[in-house]
Amino acid sequence: MLRSLKYGEQRLIVDLFCREQGRLSFIVTLPRSARGRMKKQYFQPLTLLSVETDVREGQQLHKLRDASLLTPLPSLQTDASKLALALFTAEFLCHALRGEQQDVPLFDYLRSSIEWLDGSRGGYANFHLVLLMRLSRFLGFLPNVEHVAGDGDYFDLRAASFVAAPPAHPDYVMPQEASHISLLMRMDYPSMHLFRLSRSQRNRILELLLHFYRLQLPDFPELHSVEVLRELFG
Repeated sequence: MLRSLKYGEQRLIVDLFCREQGRLSFIVTLPRSARGRMKKQYFQPLTLLSVETDVREGQQLHKLRDASLLTPLPSLQTDASKLALALFTAEFLCHALRGEQQDVPLFDYLRSSIEWLDGSRGGYANFHLVLLMRLSRFLGFLPNVEHVAGDGDYFDLRAASFVAAPPAHPDYVMPQEASHISLLMRMDYPSMHLFRLSRSQRNRILELLLHFYRLQLPDFPELHSVEVLRELFG
């Protein structure tokens, strides 16, 4: 579940990233009674759903016939820090996955990431940084790992590679910060708590990653949820 927009009194327009069909938009009619099967709370950011759809070629809005929880995610709704991460991740994915077609490995990666965050008891302050770096592999612009950053290397944000000299354009990272990119590429969810980052380092890495995505994806906007993350995890 990426986002939902109110459409009239009892309907929503929801954007989903589906395992078999990729990203699609649906019109959802909510029941007037609390006993109805289609619950409004199903359409919160990052909710994992099992859905029955009516997808017709040529239509922009499809029908969602039924929905139920695929995996309950209780802590994403009750833990303020995890909720902030969920809101950021959903907003980020909503823009990063604009034109994605069916991609089963990507879906499975996102599902396992969301389930990991919900089940973790701590040590997840770098979750959003690791997610953004790992997601770049699925979108086709993972930084080149054949040349790992050494002392004095720059990181070319356009070419997604480490270079020995600054490129001719302004979109690059100085050596002292390029090492953060190299560090991030070694992290995964289970081990990321072992990498100590200060508030300013974490904020700077997020800033660099978002700039990196804006260079790779046309019209990638400023994200409204970034400031909350900076306050919580910076």
